[in-house]
Amino acid sequence: MSATQLPAFTSVVIVGAGPAGLTAAIVLAEAGIDHVLIDRLGEGANTSRAAVVHARTLEVLAELGLADELVARGIKVPTFKIHDGPKTLATIGFGDLPTEFPYTLMIPQDVTEAVLLERLHRAGGTVHRPCTVTGLTDEDGGVTVEYTDADGTPGTITAAYVIGADGMHSVVREQAGIGFTGDTYPASFVLADVRMSWPTPRTEVSLHLSPEGVTVVAPLPDPAQERYRVVATVDDAPERPSRTDIQRLLDARGPGGEVRVDEVLWSSRFRVHHRVAERYRAGRVLLAGDAAHVHSPAGGQGMNTGIQDAAALAGLLAKVVAGEPDSLLDSYETIRRPIALDVVAFTDRMTRMATLRSAPARTARNTALRLLTSIPAVRNTLATRLAELTTR
Repeated sequence: MSATQLPAFTSVVIVGAGPAGLTAAIVLAEAGIDHVLIDRLGEGANTSRAAVVHARTLEVLAELGLADELVARGIKVPTFKIHDGPKTLATIGFGDLPTEFPYTLMIPQDVTEAVLLERLHRAGGTVHRPCTVTGLTDEDGGVTVEYTDADGTPGTITAAYVIGADGMHSVVREQAGIGFTGDTYPASFVLADVRMSWPTPRTEVSLHLSPEGVTVVAPLPDPAQERYRVVATVDDAPERPSRTDIQRLLDARGPGGEVRVDEVLWSSRFRVHHRVAERYRAGRVLLAGDAAHVHSPAGGQGMNTGIQDAAALAGLLAKVVAGEPDSLLDSYETIRRPIALDVVAFTDRMTRMATLRSAPARTARNTALRLLTSIPAVRNTLATRLAELTTR
């Protein structure tokens, strides 16, 4: 169906068909709530981008019948290790967590989105694209969404409620007049998927600390067992880092031993913000995912928090559309915004801890990490936080 064939009215318009928007649409479809999911892009994700799915997110997706398929297509990683050069400072295991999913699941975002989209189709839903929102008007008991289709033809659709799941540069958030407060990290981040030989086991995510910056290496699903995700802070790098760039970075910061980058499958350099929407609701407009919060990729929390947002919000909207009081929606911000603030603070602390450069500060950090993570209760607390099980 093209954008020009959108209905004149629906109960919920969801703007943005990333993981958060798709999750919201699935929940609404399963509840029998009419909705329209639109996205400005002509197609969904075709790169790996967010590649971590944590235990709590798998628990949420299990309720939608999705966890088993994701697990089958990903790789289970039960251990998180922190290194400084060849020295291991801390080992955090997920195996003893009280969950059906005691591990981190590494799976590319394009695969996650494909699984979510197939599930939406099974529930009778679809994505209308490309469809670009140009304005919102919240009045007379509904929200009128103005849009243009691929040909630039304008149209409108009126909804009882609108979910803005359209990312950090959310048009919905801006049109609703909701502030997005925070800051930007001074360093850039490099993100790359590579094929390489790597000396540590594919059962661990490795975080490497160095004066030059922090580097995270994690395995990705691959029959040849050669595919890895690399995330690193850098002062400067090309827009699309090359094999030589990644090789040089890992030689300087890695664990030693043989590291040979054979191929860069995809790479990007970007700036990272840490921001949270001042409100999650403005009348009949509500936010989820990156439209509501963005933060450091440390810990891989972003997409996970967004999927959990969307499932919670869509569940509440289904009840309200079915006749329960509109005031029920106020509980969404009450519950989910403090979680986002906590995630932003947690990932900010991780990022600043990992990017210390002065020798005395790094020595103190390494000593503290060794001592604290030698305590089982501390290791369990860290594992629980990383797995997002504290958000239950």
